[in-house]
Amino acid sequence: MTNHKPSIAIIGGGIGGLSAALSLLRAGFDVHVNEQAPALREVGAGLVISPNASRILFSLGLGEALESAGVAPFAWRQRRWRDGQTLLLSPMAAVMPPRFGHPLYTAHRADILGMLVTAFPAERLHLGRKLSGILEIDDRVELSFDDGSAADANIVIGADGIHSTVRSLLFGQENPRFTGCVAYRGLVAAEKLAQLNLPLESQLWMGPGKHFVHYPVSGGRLVNFVCLIERESWTKESWTEPGEVADALNAYDGWHEQVRTIISAVEQTFVWGLFDREPLPRWSVGRVTLLGDACHPMLPFLAQGAAQAIEDAAVLTACLANPGNDIADALRRYERLRLPRTAKIQTIARGNMTRNHLPDGPEQQKRDAEMAAGQAAWSIGATAWIYDYKADEASETYLGLPPATL
Repeated sequence: MTNHKPSIAIIGGGIGGLSAALSLLRAGFDVHVNEQAPALREVGAGLVISPNASRILFSLGLGEALESAGVAPFAWRQRRWRDGQTLLLSPMAAVMPPRFGHPLYTAHRADILGMLVTAFPAERLHLGRKLSGILEIDDRVELSFDDGSAADANIVIGADGIHSTVRSLLFGQENPRFTGCVAYRGLVAAEKLAQLNLPLESQLWMGPGKHFVHYPVSGGRLVNFVCLIERESWTKESWTEPGEVADALNAYDGWHEQVRTIISAVEQTFVWGLFDREPLPRWSVGRVTLLGDACHPMLPFLAQGAAQAIEDAAVLTACLANPGNDIADALRRYERLRLPRTAKIQTIARGNMTRNHLPDGPEQQKRDAEMAAGQAAWSIGATAWIYDYKADEASETYLGLPPATL
């Protein structure tokens, strides 16, 4: 690289793409974001911003906005499906900042996206641009869009989600595997659940063949829930497929009344099939690379999808900002640093579905005993290696390595 910072085109205006855009812009790059949707919006869904991601957002000057948009739950509680027995209680609000430096937040995706949009210059965000082609010529990458428009940049970052066009153009079509699990999600006004006296906690209910998660978002005004239910077949992978509340409720017949009350209170729910993908062996080709769900889509059983995209953004910025590397080498360094970590988290998230859905019996009793002893995979101690990760320190250490090769 020269002293002149290269231009960067990001494909995808979601949480990962905008986090990367803000980080790169702050580092002095000429960054533009191209989003296929005519308007940026997120349908009702929640997410977790764990300390490994919240420290990055604070470093970008978004701490006050994040504290306003998110909720720092007092605890993470895991419970039995029928009687509500607490299997594991992990304190968070009192433990997370002292141990990891920053809180864990639960939040509405729309609130986090809005926070990022507000912080990014509007003139650098281009909506209604659906990518159709990529062509690398010398030191530039030419982009073509379905509306007939075009753009070019020195670097292209595909942050265009689980159905990434950039990934398809680089590596061809993939064949994801249905996990045998579908998810219903919804948002309920907290006032509609006042009779439950819900504590300010994230709760996960485990039962045979399914589990149920709920936590507060939007400053505590809303409760986000997700029903994760085993099912034999599914064909459509979409976040916006309308679901029937009655179907979700019927699936939890016999479950604790708190679970059923939360589901009953929702006015609209969406359903999507969970599809699994093996970790990609590589993310980059020449001056083009991938970020977030475009390269490591994760099953929602470890609450790390958004956090890992935010980590990607910080590490990619550090690799590109390091003088002395050419662009292709910097992208390979980013890939080599990030791929092992994200692949490990993908694999652990996959295994958590089985753990959460054990039928009552010996294996379930063993799991519950391990949880009571604080040995479960969702205890704070077991996930410390995820939360302790500091993208800037990891990048500085890694950038001392010799040039990367594939």
